[in-house]
Amino acid sequence: MKELNQEEWQDKLKNDKDAVILDVRTEEEVDEGYIPNSKNIDIYKGQGFINEVEKLDKSKHYYIYCRSGKRSSQACTLLDQMGFSETYNLLGGFSEWEGEKKTD
Repeated sequence: MKELNQEEWQDKLKNDKDAVILDVRTEEEVDEGYIPNSKNIDIYKGQGFINEVEKLDKSKHYYIYCRSGKRSSQACTLLDQMGFSETYNLLGGFSEWEGEKKTD
């Protein structure tokens, strides 16, 4: 896992053809807004989270965020332990995100 600030995250992301953005927040949090093109898997789902993550391509690079950076850090650690090649945690999380946001 690498901890990236917003600027590093956005720079790395735009040049990474193997990037997958993973949002590990709850559905309620996602309803308030999210980073475009992100896939939501709620880390609070416990085994359900693990089951969903196991379906992901381990060779891709995962850019993971939550609200503040704590849950995404845990998710990065989990994915690392499961054999994922590259994980990146967004420092400060969505609450400090100044990039593009979407709401449905």
